[in-house]
Parts: sequence; structure tokens; C-alpha cells
Amino acid sequence: MRRRELLANAVAAAVLAPSGAAAQPGRPTVGFLASATAEIWAPYAAAFRKGLAESGFEDGRNVALEYRWANGDYDRLPALAADLVDRRVSVIAAATTPAAVAAKAATASIPVVFMIIADPVGIGLVKSLSRPGGNVTGVTYLSAEIGPKLLELLHEAVPAATAIALLVNPANPSVRRQSDEVRAAAQTLDLQLHVLDARTPAEIDAAFARLARLRVGGLLIGGDPFFNSSRARIAGMALQLKLASIFQAPVYPEAGGLMSYGGDSLGAYRQAGIYAGRIVKGEKPADLPVQQATNFKLVINMKTAKALGLTVPQSLLARADEVIE
Repeated sequence: MRRRELLANAVAAAVLAPSGAAAQPGRPTVGFLASATAEIWAPYAAAFRKGLAESGFEDGRNVALEYRWANGDYDRLPALAADLVDRRVSVIAAATTPAAVAAKAATASIPVVFMIIADPVGIGLVKSLSRPGGNVTGVTYLSAEIGPKLLELLHEAVPAATAIALLVNPANPSVRRQSDEVRAAAQTLDLQLHVLDARTPAEIDAAFARLARLRVGGLLIGGDPFFNSSRARIAGMALQLKLASIFQAPVYPEAGGLMSYGGDSLGAYRQAGIYAGRIVKGEKPADLPVQQATNFKLVINMKTAKALGLTVPQSLLARADEVIE
């Protein structure tokens, strides 16, 4: 086995490993429900544990963490959420929108803390950001709302393009809002928008086959954990088609994509960990306002720009928080 595979397996094993303390009486258990894989989500799980520690709880010492990974199959989330409910965990930390929707559907009594949700009010997770009500609160990433900003940045990078594609996962509960926001922005910019669906690796291949026929000038990738997990695949295929592309997470340009613009995802998971710790101590989700990301970061990969034969406007480079040379 290659060194990279050994390292990946070690990371996943560390994240998935039971604490050995969950069965000890009197020790609270925190469930961590995620849409993606342990390997991909390891940095986010670590940020969550950091926040939990800031609230005074350390996995294996005075709290036990139970991880449940859907591995990209969102249809598994309801059963995984139900399993955590059956185990009577003290709180469920729901990573991403599909996990949060599944957790809320599974219980009306166990507290749920969500992370990086596009529109928690619109999809019915909370009554309002300031007064969540019920058993759910968390951290919102404003991922649907920044869709128009992503399109604006992409248009600035390729101003000659008259058609842009938007890649979305139809299994994501926020997909309609993502599409509507970007479609309205495209009309304002007088751009033709093609919306393509993909929820599996095979559907990503099919979407890119269609992209080759459409001859669009750029690609915007909608916010979704499956696309995060598939970032290297998407970045590579976009490069093959000579497509300028943009995604929300900074890991995308690190994987070879052209640009990213989004909030501090690791900070969101840390804040969710803090909230989970406060709830374990006895605070109610209804009394904890939904936190909103305020810091956004623009990352540009100049190596990819050169490979695309693209001259990035100086005005765009001047606003970048990070440039990968």
C-alpha cells in the first residue's frame, strides 16, 4: 500500500475510533453525523473537537464522541440519525445541510447543533436566527446567499464568457435556493446559465460530458459536501475542458481549481463545538442564537490560471486573500 493510502487510512481510523468511554455511566455522549467520509472531514471534526474542548469537554476524558458517516450517500442519513437517537446521545452535531435535516426529522427532543447550513430558516430547521426555538441551533455559512458573489467573481475572471454552468447536487435540501439565487444573478449580468445535476461520481462524469457540448465559459460549483469530497476530480475535469471554475471552499483551489470564495468553515465547526459543549452543560438550543459567518476569503490558483491560458485581472488579484503560485 502506498504511503498516501496508509496516511489516509490512519487519519480515518483516528476519527472513527471509539473512545472506549461511551459505555461508562455518567459520561455524556455527543453524536457527530456527517454526510461525507471520515478521511475528507477529518479537519472539520478536529475543529469541532477543539470547540468542544474550549467548553471544557475532551473526547475520552469527560465526554464520548460517536461518529456516523454517510460516505456521500445521503439516503443513509436518516438511519444514522435514528441510531444516534436510539443511543440517547446528549446532543447531535450535524455536519452540513442534509445531515441537519435528517437529525431534525429523527428527534424533537435531543438537541441538534448544525454546521454550515445555507438557509436554516428557509428549510425549516429554526424559526429565526435570533430565536431558533425548538431543539435545533448552530452555525450558518450563508452558502446559498454567496452564489451571486461567486458568479460575479467568475464573470470578472472570464468577462468574455456569455454562458456559465452551475453544478448542483439535487439531493441537497438547499439546491433550489442555490439555483434560484444564481439564476437571478445571471440575468442581471446578462449571462446564459446552464444548471447541471450530479449526486454520484458517474453523474459528475455525465455533467462534464454535457459541459463539453455546451461550450460554456466558466463553471460555478454549488455548495455541497459531495462536491467538497470530489474536489480533485472536479478540478481536474474542469482543467481538461479549459474551464475557469469557482467553489466555496478554499480546499478547491488547493486541489487545482481556479478560485474559491467562502466563509471560515473550520471556524464554523469550532463554534459548533462550543455550542455543543454549552448544551451538554445544560443550556437550551432555543436560547442559543444561530451564529453567522462574517469572514470570507478569496483564494486564486495562478498555476491553474496559467494552465488555462487565463490572464486574471489585476483588480481581482488585488482583492485575493491568498494566491497560490
